[in-house]
Amino acid sequence: MIDRISNSQLVQLIMANVRELVREPGVLFWGIVFPILMSLGLGVAFTQKKDVTAIIAVVGETQLMSKAADSASLLGRFLSAGKAIPGKDQNGHITRKLTVPDDKLGNTTFIFTALTWKEAMVLLKRGNLNVVLDEKNGVVQYHFDPMNPDAQLNYLKLSKLLNSTGSAIAVNNPEIKPLTVGGTRYIDFLVPGLIAMGVMMSCMWGVSYAIIERRSKKLLRRMVATPMKRSNFLIALITVRVLMNFVEAGLLVLFAWLAFHITIQGSVAALLALFIAGNFAFAGIAIFISSHTAKTEIGNGLINALSMPMMVLSGIFFSYHNFPEWSIPVIQKFPLTMMADGIRSVFIEGAGFAEMAMPIIILSAIGIVFFTAGMRIFRWH
Repeated sequence: MIDRISNSQLVQLIMANVRELVREPGVLFWGIVFPILMSLGLGVAFTQKKDVTAIIAVVGETQLMSKAADSASLLGRFLSAGKAIPGKDQNGHITRKLTVPDDKLGNTTFIFTALTWKEAMVLLKRGNLNVVLDEKNGVVQYHFDPMNPDAQLNYLKLSKLLNSTGSAIAVNNPEIKPLTVGGTRYIDFLVPGLIAMGVMMSCMWGVSYAIIERRSKKLLRRMVATPMKRSNFLIALITVRVLMNFVEAGLLVLFAWLAFHITIQGSVAALLALFIAGNFAFAGIAIFISSHTAKTEIGNGLINALSMPMMVLSGIFFSYHNFPEWSIPVIQKFPLTMMADGIRSVFIEGAGFAEMAMPIIILSAIGIVFFTAGMRIFRWH
């Protein structure tokens, strides 16, 4: 009889724990939804496609790829003849599209774009292309980072194409010019993204979760009994977190400078203004999503549902141009994308206040709107 009661209690306890587990949004999100979202996002970005598209910068005059290209230009004769399809990109640059068929490995489409050296370096630093072509004294030069495997692969395909006997003109004796321009390494791309991601995660967890946890533990109920203004409480919380973000970002920049010789090529004042605007934007969002939530499990779900997609999509660890073309305009409107792109522009592109004005205004507006809305609906318990 005792054994039956004991077994019955065991079953009921197991069922009670199962129900408690299933009813927690945080557990459901991390155990089921989050892995699916991560596999979807990274799968779309990195799934090997049968057909590959590579943008190749061609440095020189825009007439290089026009029909009137003179016979002295090897690249001009190659790109203006054969099966290359003429066109223009979104910025009005002259392009030539050439597809190399391959039944086994998949087709490769090269989009040769006429750019200045400065324009090519900007797109290279943003991760939009990895090989630059130019021609000097009848010799074709390949500029790329030898440590970049995608650049190596594109070089091998290009050299085979340009040297093939079936091409419009064989390009013999090419030169490889390893890129030594500052800001073209992967670490130069990564560090600004890590700074932006650190601000987002710090505000989401340091501000939002701190409020939710205090509310769930009835600490806010005690605070409201004191003569405390709601605005003072929230501003104090944000101020401490922003100061902490400055320390964290400063240490990361110092480490990157010492270990990898990364320097800030643009305006430091513009960088500080953008950094403050980004902090305010994410702090405002954090106040808004934590204004009503009283359970930490729900808070976990809300914070991760907001931060994780941006962390995957916003170009922190890899260029968001890996995603489908239709999604890029949407991704560029994310707060994390604007902040990461802005910091990256100041670090490796030499941007100043003129280029950073719009991101600073938009991020500041996001912070004001969400902070004001969060203040209006905020509750202590």
